[in-house]
Amino acid sequence: MELGERFTLITGRTADQGQGLHEGKDSEAYRLATTLVEMNPEDMARLGIAEGQTVQVQTASGQTTALAHAGTLPSGMIFVPMGPTANELIGVETESTGMPPFKGLTAGVKHI
Repeated sequence: MELGERFTLITGRTADQGQGLHEGKDSEAYRLATTLVEMNPEDMARLGIAEGQTVQVQTASGQTTALAHAGTLPSGMIFVPMGPTANELIGVETESTGMPPFKGLTAGVKHI
């Protein structure tokens, strides 16, 4: 992986993502709720990333862009809501579990 500082990526559901999903996957609400990456504010400051700035996120399985959002995560961890943006970062390998890994992935982040 060549991209930026390394973080531990977790994905999951959010209330905004769920509400957007009910409005439809083509809705603006869903797009806004799922195209963000939540980061620790100190990590953002260290990397020179401002609130709402577009960043590139990369894992061994893929890469995407998202809007940075300061959250309450511990330093070294990032969160991407489930949806198209997260899907770009999650591999298809299930290791015989039937489900790909959605948590604990190594991801690089940099502002663009």
